[in-house]
Amino acid sequence: MRAWAVTGEPTAARLLHEVERRQPEPGPDEVLVQVEACGVCRTDLHLAEGDLAPKRPDVVPGHEAVGRVLGIGASVRRFRAGDRVGVPWLRRTCGACHWCRTGAENLCPRSAYTGWDADGGYAEMLTAPAAFVYALPDDVAAADLAPLLCAGIIGYRALRRAALPPGGRLGLYGFGASAHLTAQLAIAQGAEVHVLTRGADARRLALELGAASAGDATATPPVALDSVVVFAPSGELVPVALAALAPGGTVSLAGIHMTDLPAMDYQTHLFRERTLTSVTANTRADGEELLALAVRIGVRARTTVYPIAQADQALRDLRDGAFSGAAVLEADGPSAAPGARHQEPSAGRVVNSE
Repeated sequence: MRAWAVTGEPTAARLLHEVERRQPEPGPDEVLVQVEACGVCRTDLHLAEGDLAPKRPDVVPGHEAVGRVLGIGASVRRFRAGDRVGVPWLRRTCGACHWCRTGAENLCPRSAYTGWDADGGYAEMLTAPAAFVYALPDDVAAADLAPLLCAGIIGYRALRRAALPPGGRLGLYGFGASAHLTAQLAIAQGAEVHVLTRGADARRLALELGAASAGDATATPPVALDSVVVFAPSGELVPVALAALAPGGTVSLAGIHMTDLPAMDYQTHLFRERTLTSVTANTRADGEELLALAVRIGVRARTTVYPIAQADQALRDLRDGAFSGAAVLEADGPSAAPGARHQEPSAGRVVNSE
């Protein structure tokens, strides 16, 4: 089968390489999934550019994979052939450590991850443990579901970690795949959202989605913020976000990778009971909650869709800020959800799901 792998030193012209692999076989507790679509996550870019070291040679990235079950392992009872499923970032945990036993499996020291420890969804097929795979609806296009599987889930956990009070004022630094979904969640639940990001297109999208304001990442928001989520992987924004907080507020750092934090002044940035916290992966419960909530309140990803053969181009466009919202790789023979609108930019096509 065809796949796109991280095989060596990245260059400006190429981050991934197309490879031929044998069709994977599911283990006893795994499912074999034929990929319909796979979201393009900034974590994939960090992996391709070397910010994250691959856990195995020539790994295939991709951890927002939507597809159909082709085969099941001998011990799998949860799924059967033909079921629509989603394969997320969290691939496996030990199930026995203190963290797993106390509901914090995202902190399991023996956790493994799709597209990092094992081959992911930038391929025609992949395998995944059935216990960590999500059941997905049949009546939503795969490209609409894919960004929810990491961008949506991590944004949801980051929002919870930010301790936003009911009706509170939320700041979002960076406005890519995860932030534009998180904004919809927060606004639907009554929050006043202020977006701070460097891209003019991203600022326009934020206002379209209902943000109260949208300014440059280094600007001062128009109000003191109760909570902030920093999605941009720029450590220099952390003291900026802390300084924008009202007393008692919380800054949540959503990324798996961030550049170094600069020196901070205690009185300016942390005093008056401001809190700085991070987000590490997610639990399966986070995913189940987010997927149910997204359906209930109508969260929709703004996506730019690429044929899966253009996986490298999609990653380079993500690096270069060539689109707003989320990018999705789609297998051959795409079918749009009812009501989707398609436009034809130079690379991917933009899909605005209503």
